[in-house]
Amino acid sequence: MPDWSREYKRPGEWNPGKSLLASIRAYQKHRGSRHLLAPLFCRWAVLRHRFWSAVSGADIPLNSQIEGGLLLPHPNGIVIHPAAKIGPNCLLFQQVTLGTRAGTEAPVLEGHVDVGAGAKLLVGIRVGAHAQIGANAVVLVDVPAHALAIGVPAVVRELSHG
Repeated sequence: MPDWSREYKRPGEWNPGKSLLASIRAYQKHRGSRHLLAPLFCRWAVLRHRFWSAVSGADIPLNSQIEGGLLLPHPNGIVIHPAAKIGPNCLLFQQVTLGTRAGTEAPVLEGHVDVGAGAKLLVGIRVGAHAQIGANAVVLVDVPAHALAIGVPAVVRELSHG
């Protein structure tokens, strides 16, 4: 279940990550709407998205498949492939890449995944719920739930449940 309060931005708060997510959420809400002013709202969301993308240095497409509760505490340099899927309540630090090569599938993050700064998750891998990806890890294999992936290339280790 997504924790939408994680994306809430107080009025006047300077938070480029939350502002960027808000523009994406607004675009996705209005693009399928039949409301008379929906095209205007979509254009406004696109302009906000361009501004916050430039401010944050993040490349997160408007049509991203992101469930609620995503945290981007330092959104600079984050790159997300349009086909990547991000589950609820995930955490992405700066310089994270969720990418692919031509002709391959994009990564899928299940719920509550924490991805450390500079990590690269490439090709059609699946990262299980509550997994952790270490800083600067290059993940090319599936990571099971409740596991830790560290290193270049990443080595997967099971976490104890204590």
